Amino acid sequence: MNVVVMGCGRVGARVASILDNNGHRVTVIDTNATAFRRLSPQFGGDTVLGTGIDEDVLKSAGIKRADAFIAVTNGDNRNIMAGQVARVMFDVRDVIIRIYDPVREDTYRRLGFSTVCPTTTVSALIIDQVIGATDSYRRPEAKEA
Repeated sequence: MNVVVMGCGRVGARVASILDNNGHRVTVIDTNATAFRRLSPQFGGDTVLGTGIDEDVLKSAGIKRADAFIAVTNGDNRNIMAGQVARVMFDVRDVIIRIYDPVREDTYRRLGFSTVCPTTTVSALIIDQVIGATDSYRRPEAKEA
């Protein structure tokens, strides 16, 4: 599978390195050349310096042959815009967008984008742990009431 990853922070570098290690063809885009240091030393894919909302940058990253586009920068607007460009202009089949704002995430999910919202995911995990811990650690007198 050909994958273009926009954003080489912790998440982007990890996703790109794992996909590459599993035999996929991966290109990573970032605006900061030093971000590419986060990639695994064994990373065999390509890196492109630039922004993923620029058509020429996307073309040099191989967007025309991409099966998937993953936008994981720290900016919701940039991720959304790049995802729309990948889907609408380059007809990329799978577009995954990280969106921090839960309201925006819900809106774009309803528009057909695959979205990941760390805010809702982490909140749900914490709540599950708190509720699970509360339910399993009740004093005997609390259970009887």
